[in-house]
Amino acid sequence: MELTKRQKEIIQIVKTDEPISADNIAKQLNLSKPTLRSDLAILTMTGILDARPKVGYFFSGQNFDPLLFDDLYEKKVSTIMVAPITVKKETTVSDAVTMLFMHDVGTLYVVDNDELLGVISRKDLLRSTISNSDSTQIPVAMIMTRMPNVITTTESDRILDVGYKIIQHEVDSIPVVDEENPLKLIGKISKTVVLKHFIDEALHLKK
Repeated sequence: MELTKRQKEIIQIVKTDEPISADNIAKQLNLSKPTLRSDLAILTMTGILDARPKVGYFFSGQNFDPLLFDDLYEKKVSTIMVAPITVKKETTVSDAVTMLFMHDVGTLYVVDNDELLGVISRKDLLRSTISNSDSTQIPVAMIMTRMPNVITTTESDRILDVGYKIIQHEVDSIPVVDEENPLKLIGKISKTVVLKHFIDEALHLKK
C-alpha cells in the first residue's frame, strides 16, 4: 500500500521544520489537528516519523517499507479480534459496573440471543450514576447506545480501517458483526488489541 498524498506532505513538512508540533503541521496544511491524527499515527507506527512528548515530530530517516505496512495494517480483523463481554438488556447498571471491572474492559455489549442491541461504555455508566444516585438498579437498556447508532466492523475489514474508526469516533472498542447478518455479534476489536498487534509485529520484525 502506498502512502497518501497528505502523508507525503506531512513527511516533507517535518523534514523541513523538525522538530514540529502536530498543531503547526495542521496549520501548514490548513487542517484541524484531529483530522491528522490517523496520518500521524500511521507515520510514527511505520517508523517514518519519531514523536517526542512536548518536543514534536522528527523525520527518522527510515524509508517506507510497503511489506512492513502490509504486516501492520492490511491484515484482516478476523486475525486479531477477541471475544466480547456481553450482558442482557435487563442487567442492572450496578451489575454492569461490576462486570466492567471484573473483566477489566471499557465497553459491554448488550445482546439478546447473540443479536447486538446496543453498547454501554464506562462513560455511560459513570454519567448515569453521577446524574442519578438511584440509577444503579435501572436496566442497562435505559442508558445504552442503541443499534443502528453503534459503529461496527466485520471480519474481512482491514485492521487499518478499524483503527481509523476507533480514532475518529473516540471509542474504546468496536463490535465485530457477521457480514451477512449485521446484527449478529461475533467479536470485538479494542484499542488494546490493536496496540498489542502493532507491538507483536514490531517485535517479530526485530528477530
